[in-house]
Amino acid sequence: MNEIAREILLKYPDETLFQNAVMDFVDSIEEHIEPDILKLLLYPERTIIFRVPWVDRHGRVQVNYGYRVQYNSALGPYKGGLRFDPSVDLDVMKFLAFEQTFKNALTGLGLGGAKGGSDFNPKDKTEMEIMMFCQSFMTELSKHIGSETDIPAGDIGVGKREIGYLFGQYKRLTNSFSPTLTGKNIEHGGALARTEATGYGLVYMVDALLDHHHDSFEDKNVVISGSGNVAIYAALKVNTLGGRVIAMSDRSGYVYKESGLDILAIQKHKESGKKLSEISDPSVRFVFELPIWNVPCDIALPCAHENEVNELHVISLIENGCKVIAEGANRPLTTEAIEEIMKSDITFIPGKAANAGGVVASGIEMRQNAQFEHFSFEHVDRLLEKSMYEIFKDLVDAAESLGERNNYLKAANYLAYKRLETSIKSLGVI
Repeated sequence: MNEIAREILLKYPDETLFQNAVMDFVDSIEEHIEPDILKLLLYPERTIIFRVPWVDRHGRVQVNYGYRVQYNSALGPYKGGLRFDPSVDLDVMKFLAFEQTFKNALTGLGLGGAKGGSDFNPKDKTEMEIMMFCQSFMTELSKHIGSETDIPAGDIGVGKREIGYLFGQYKRLTNSFSPTLTGKNIEHGGALARTEATGYGLVYMVDALLDHHHDSFEDKNVVISGSGNVAIYAALKVNTLGGRVIAMSDRSGYVYKESGLDILAIQKHKESGKKLSEISDPSVRFVFELPIWNVPCDIALPCAHENEVNELHVISLIENGCKVIAEGANRPLTTEAIEEIMKSDITFIPGKAANAGGVVASGIEMRQNAQFEHFSFEHVDRLLEKSMYEIFKDLVDAAESLGERNNYLKAANYLAYKRLETSIKSLGVI
């Protein structure tokens, strides 16, 4: 299997993120993979690259790249977010689409995997520039998506504002109010709790793990990297369940308070556009010279970005008493970091399971749109919690069937692969 994977990946020597994700997946369940299925899984079904021309505030023409990697549709229409960030390139998109394919398979929702976006940076743009860009981006993307083909959502740099402009242009081009995007504003058929879903879902997954071991979040010290939506709502849910979030970070460094941070104050601070380094609360310590993973904790939730946790960080976490690491971001742990975890007593839940809450909420939004209904926040939240607990139970069952109790990485990869394998076989070589 490794030889098949290497042979295919040699064609893409510069796509290191994609290569690492593929090799880690293959290594974890090599004995269960069929060669012909692997060959089909290592090639995206469709890779779309296009230019996105737009006019800036000074009247100058600007051009960015747009991407949509429609990775696999064996289980249903493509589903995955759109990311607007300078780091976006084909390698990032293929890596994220590969991971999304298996994440979606774990939810049991009947969705394929995709990812898209652009190297456009909305952070330093005016409202008009963002609208102009979104409209230009959707003018091309609209040719490749649809409610039964590909249903994009938001991701880094693409929130409700951007989804609104994208959906408006799609409506304009197609002359239909088709629910082709999720993460929409409530007025356009969006689901309540969608913004909170990935962070809440992450914590529900860890809560299911703790409950499985007759434990809870009560009095647990939790460290969370990042301070965007996923991190903030994960932190709020940790507090609700009795835990203490003692450290959070952004690109300027991290803040620490032994008795627990005021998450609502941090949320308000970040929403005002300020860095954590600008927090004026004297009871909060700001640190910029050390990684956040040096902070002693019971539970670590990396929610910032891919490859943010290396093996040295994991060693620090182990030495400082951490017992659980669950990925809130897409593959924030490096290959070496995961190898270090597997030699330790830390329980690890990979992102394809732990951060599936956004997909679950998108599925709820699609159901809501199909039924022309509007679900309450509480109803969506209950469905989300129930789904995350069910995913965890599936992981437990899969791990036990493999004879690898508590190895949730292998269980997640195996379970997702088997669901895809069954469907791919029934569809034939297509």
